[in-house]
Amino acid sequence: MFAQLALAPLCMAVEPKFAWEPLQINSSAFTRDLVMLDAERDEYATNIAAYAANTIVTDGASMASVKQGRRILALALHLSPRNKQAIVIQFQLAKGIVPEKVNSEYSPQVLARLLLTRGQILLQQVEGENRMLARYLIQLAAEIDPRNEDAVYASEMIRIDMGAPDWTLLTDPGKGKEDELP
Repeated sequence: MFAQLALAPLCMAVEPKFAWEPLQINSSAFTRDLVMLDAERDEYATNIAAYAANTIVTDGASMASVKQGRRILALALHLSPRNKQAIVIQFQLAKGIVPEKVNSEYSPQVLARLLLTRGQILLQQVEGENRMLARYLIQLAAEIDPRNEDAVYASEMIRIDMGAPDWTLLTDPGKGKEDELP
């Protein structure tokens, strides 16, 4: 009995404080037809993965931050499936480890402006996957910085005109809407 009580805190320490459903991304939702260079895709993936990790860390791995982090990390892994930052964070979260705070090149406000600008450029493309990525980037920009009126307005106009983007296409491929590509 005494041994059970003594080992109880150790057993509790092993259990993760949050529920992380590992991302199963076998192939990217974005092909070579995407109007972004590989280096650009990797840089965006690194910075949004860092943002996802920092959000989870800052919010103490709350259910909301983990859910949002999963969506953002899925986007990073689809942009660049071999991105070191995204892979390491995904691995740590899958093991129940809250990652360390990551030094990022950009503040959240600057990252939101970059995502909005890139999203607006991609939205002008005719191809489906470019427009799909644009919708994710613009919505993410509005979520990251809700005080950025341009990002919020663009995100809301997309939501009104085309509907909110279906993140399950990235987080759980095969479970989302089949008609997501415009």
